This record gives sequence, C-alpha cells and structure tokens, in this order.
Amino acid sequence: MAMRRKEQKNSGESSSSFRTGAISLAFLIIGYQAALFVHRAGVLHAESLEAHPDTVIVYRDAGHHDASPGTEKDSVVFERKSTPGKPELERVLSQRRQAESFRFNPNTVSVSDLQRLGFSEKQALSIEAYRAKGGRFRRNSDFAKSFVVSDSIYRRLEKFIDIPKVDINKADSAEFDTLPGIGGWFAARMVEYRSSLGGYSYPEQLMDIYRFDREKYDGLSDLIVCSRPDSAFGLWSLPAEKLKEHPYIRDWQTANAIVLYREHNKAQDLTVEGLQKAGILPAELAAKLSRCVIARPDGVADDGQAQPPAR
Repeated sequence: MAMRRKEQKNSGESSSSFRTGAISLAFLIIGYQAALFVHRAGVLHAESLEAHPDTVIVYRDAGHHDASPGTEKDSVVFERKSTPGKPELERVLSQRRQAESFRFNPNTVSVSDLQRLGFSEKQALSIEAYRAKGGRFRRNSDFAKSFVVSDSIYRRLEKFIDIPKVDINKADSAEFDTLPGIGGWFAARMVEYRSSLGGYSYPEQLMDIYRFDREKYDGLSDLIVCSRPDSAFGLWSLPAEKLKEHPYIRDWQTANAIVLYREHNKAQDLTVEGLQKAGILPAELAAKLSRCVIARPDGVADDGQAQPPAR
C-alpha cells in the first residue's frame, strides 16, 4: 500500500513538471514568434525609411541586457534627434527642409542651392552632371525642359531664373560659342569684327559678318545685349589712315574725302547725312554709320557724354 502511494505521488509530480514544462515551452514559442514579428516589422519599416527620413531603426544584439530570452535581435523605433555635422542627418534634413525661392542661374547654381530650391539630391546631381557634359540652359524654357524639373517647380521658380545675356562688347570667343548656331568659326569672326568697328554700337551689326544672316541673328537676338563701346568713333578727328580701317569707310578715297569735307565745313554741318548728300558715302553705309556712337567735333559723343580720346 505504501509502495502504491509513493508511485502515485511520483506520478503526480511528473505530471506537474510536465505541465509546467509545457507551459514554459508555450510561452517560449509565443515569445519567439513575437520577437520574429517585431523584427520583421522593423525591417519593413526600415525599407520605407526613405518615405519617413526622420525615423531610425536600431537593432540590439541578443546579448543586450534588455533583450528578451530566445530572440536573436531586438528592434527599437524612435524619432531621430539632431546630431550636427553627420552627412546622413544633412541628407535627412534636406529632404524635409522647406523649399526656398531666390534668384539663381541654372548654369552655375550649386548642388546645395538646388536642394534649397526644392530639388532632391538626386535631381540636383543630375542637373550638375548635365552641365559637366557641356549642357547649357540658354533660356528659361530650356530649364523647364529638363526631365528633373517638374511643372509645379518650374511655375514656382520661373520668375527667379536669372540667365545673364551675352554682352557682345565684352564676350570672348568662348562665350560667343555658347550661343545657338555659333561655332568656333563665327565666334572668332564676331571678336574680329568688333575690333575693326572699335566696339559694336548696336546688335544688328553682327549681320555685317560674312554668312551671318537674319535667320542666325533671330535665333540668338533674345540672348544678347550690346553695352556702350568703350569710346566713340572719331569720325571728325581721326586721320585718313585710321578712318579707312573702319568697315563702313573701307578705302583711302572715302577716308580722304571725309577729311576734305570736315576741313571745308563748319562743325555744326559735320553730319553723316551731310557725307551722304555730298556723295561721299552711299545710302546703305551712311545708314549704318549713322547708328554708330560717334564723337562730335567738340569731343562729345552723340548722346551728350564726354569722351576719351577718339580711336
């Protein structure tokens, strides 16, 4: 009898131990599954980090004192706090920074300023790469055609785009070469012709250049300006050997005739119209010369400004 009671007692203790072990195993399995769920959720959230750049996923090793038993990694989700100077933080902040609007030249604006204007880092680098390969935005509409410039961004920035026009009295051949339809040959001719004129007086003088026709001029006329030449043309003071170098005078005969005309007429009668009436200049050349900045006999330009010594 005593032996039977002892066996029953041992059996009860085994059953109790079994139940305790089963319950512990069940909790362990549930804990493991919960840990896997949290880990998977953390990974999925990390994959969407680009859409939520201020969210950071931190994984802790299993050996961490806060780690739950039976888990390989624990994940903690928290909002990023400011950590100045770190590149990744700058990237995150640039994504969330409010877009600014300010005057800029799309041909020279920096990548960082493009991001301030509302472009992503990838878009800004794309614009920089286009310029590095020789691309150039000549007009506002060229910038609008860039595949990284959305219609909404362009509408916001259009009035802030500042693409300087080419000053035909200051540009070198390289700058002339950036104009549409102008290659190296025309760029060199534009510089040479400016030198022979002593400076352009009006932009249409470009069409005096050989093969520089109206079509070519119309293709770039909105991209250029003509500042005042450094000095007025000394039509009424230069000697004949200097006068003949001007494209609208051209030869000794015309230059000598101008010298004789000014020697036998009063200062108030010295006009380009007078040269035409005297038969010294044909109407076509007289019309072109009359539009030039010419120093009057008293050393004052036709716009009333005092001039340096005539060229």
